[in-house]
Amino acid sequence: MKICIINGSPKTSKSISQLLIRYLMPFIKGNEIVIYNLCKIDFSKMPFSQIQSSEVIIFAFPLYIDSINSLLLRFLAEFESRRPGNNNIVVYCIINNGFYESFQNHIAAGIMKNWCKAAGLAYGQTLGIGAGEMLPFFKDIPLGHGPNKNIGIALRELGQNILSLKQAEDLFISPNLPRFLWKTASSYSFWYPKAKKNGLKIKNLKTKANYKE
Repeated sequence: MKICIINGSPKTSKSISQLLIRYLMPFIKGNEIVIYNLCKIDFSKMPFSQIQSSEVIIFAFPLYIDSINSLLLRFLAEFESRRPGNNNIVVYCIINNGFYESFQNHIAAGIMKNWCKAAGLAYGQTLGIGAGEMLPFFKDIPLGHGPNKNIGIALRELGQNILSLKQAEDLFISPNLPRFLWKTASSYSFWYPKAKKNGLKIKNLKTKANYKE
């Protein structure tokens, strides 16, 4: 089976989407798999005909303001305008966000579902993952264990559905980590260092803005 994976992250390296694609690969091995990183490809040279000849297209991308980023939007518009002759393509998505709540991805999943309908493709399933920025800290922990338990189980299920071209209900999962630990860890490992890098202090992050009409 020919599978095309579209990495829709704007980051040129070390993206969460790239990590999740790597996690998915063992569950869909044994197939002809091609990966395209949108941030590294000249759209004028995008091999749309090859992508459209796939039986499965998997989109992996981050949530941007409860939606999709402009790079991915451009690809979707271009793809739809070319209306593939192969109407048997099944689309699957892996969406990650920085919120703890994975359900925050449901609007973007709905956008992809509507796009599939407009482009004449079959919508298979979306795996929405919360606390995405924490995943690199767990990359040395095997999938299916510890904080990666839910992600491992969900990716296995997604992989099985992809291999059988099955359409299923969307999955929304977060790492196996209590919310208060996620909040503490993300503050000290991500937000506070990022604030310091930009000349801010911790108290600046906790200051509430006063908006006037």
